[in-house]
Amino acid sequence: MMDLKTVIQAVNQIAEDKGIDASKVMEAIENSLAAAYRREFLSRSANVKADLNQRTGEVTFYRVKEAVDESTVRMIEEGENAEEETQGEDDEGKLPRYNPERHILIEEARKDNKDVELGDEIKTSLPAEMDFGRIAAQNAKQVILQHLREAERDSITDEYVDKEGKIVSGVIQRFERGNVYIDLGRTNGVMFSAESIPGEHYRVGERLRFYILAVQREFRGPGTGIILSRAHPEFVKELFAMEIPEISDGIVEIKGIVREPGSRTKIAVHSNTEEIDPVGSCVGQRGTRIMAISNELGQEKIDVIEWSDDPEELVAHALSPAKVRTVEAMNDNEMMVMVSDDQLSLAIGRGGQNVRLAARLTGWRIDVRSQSNPDEKVDEGMAEVVVEEESSDDTVEESPQEDKQTVKEKVSEEEVLEEKSSEEIEDKEEGDYDEDNVEEDTKEDKKE
Repeated sequence: MMDLKTVIQAVNQIAEDKGIDASKVMEAIENSLAAAYRREFLSRSANVKADLNQRTGEVTFYRVKEAVDESTVRMIEEGENAEEETQGEDDEGKLPRYNPERHILIEEARKDNKDVELGDEIKTSLPAEMDFGRIAAQNAKQVILQHLREAERDSITDEYVDKEGKIVSGVIQRFERGNVYIDLGRTNGVMFSAESIPGEHYRVGERLRFYILAVQREFRGPGTGIILSRAHPEFVKELFAMEIPEISDGIVEIKGIVREPGSRTKIAVHSNTEEIDPVGSCVGQRGTRIMAISNELGQEKIDVIEWSDDPEELVAHALSPAKVRTVEAMNDNEMMVMVSDDQLSLAIGRGGQNVRLAARLTGWRIDVRSQSNPDEKVDEGMAEVVVEEESSDDTVEESPQEDKQTVKEKVSEEEVLEEKSSEEIEDKEEGDYDEDNVEEDTKEDKKE
């Protein structure tokens, strides 16, 4: 027999400690008690409800029947089983069968109360039995534990949904199949291999910053729905907002950002006040501000350029740190850029990276050539604006979608074990209980 007053006190204490809504758990306790009562003393099709007095721990049980007539239910014909499912219409559009365990004819109901209408629920008090069998008591305990976990998970999800698109600090906890699991305090998050910075090595116990890419409410398990990233361009953008007051105050605005994680980032900034130099604000005195961001990114190179509404000027800025001599628009989507011989390799970058990022940032196809030989095309000097590369978001987020599906598959097995409805738990045989829960319940029994 369970000491419900003690259970209520324990639930309230846990709810307060973990910041969850105790009312949801109390409702689950009532449902589990009603299910246990039905299993132990009544038929499976009976509709039983329990009312738990949280102050005294006393429970009142009711049998609930719906007032019906021949227009709302189909009367049982000879040979039919009244215990079969009666809720809802079947595929042929027939009315649900009349079941004396769940229905009461309105004529009979009006003998006790003349004001009863069709569809009203008629409650009848039941004996306050609490001497449940071990199986029923075990089921009730499992439901309570399950809903405590659900309530805590919902509370955490609600907290982190508001932080989506922001930066959080966490401690590296473990590695699994190339993915990194991070301790965020109340819960854990996962950073998929595609969302880590290439070449960056992580150590267990190391504290780092992460960008909350997504919070998946439908996920189950401890924190697996919080998707983190260090490779996303928005991570750099949020770091700038944290480190540079002019950006957080709205004086300096980030107009565009492109990134090849672990290697180089280009970011275009614009000042809304003439007195403020946007590039100088971001770089800081002797480069202190930009150095702090670069250190967080593992010494990733960051080019801060000034935004311009003039496309030719913007392209010239975007090819920084190279110094551009001339920029000429060839057509609606191509710019011809001339640089001196000593600036040619700098403008193109290793493997064409610099001109490639400049093209993505500006949205223009860029053709870099030497001023001494303008008719000769240079290897890797042409950067196309490919649709798949227009936004680094598309490139970066493509992998997480596949990885999120992988996590769903990983979690599905755990979800099946954890997310049992009270009806499903009722049907379990004695030997089918989750070993962890049984062990936990056994410890509680010993304490009692």
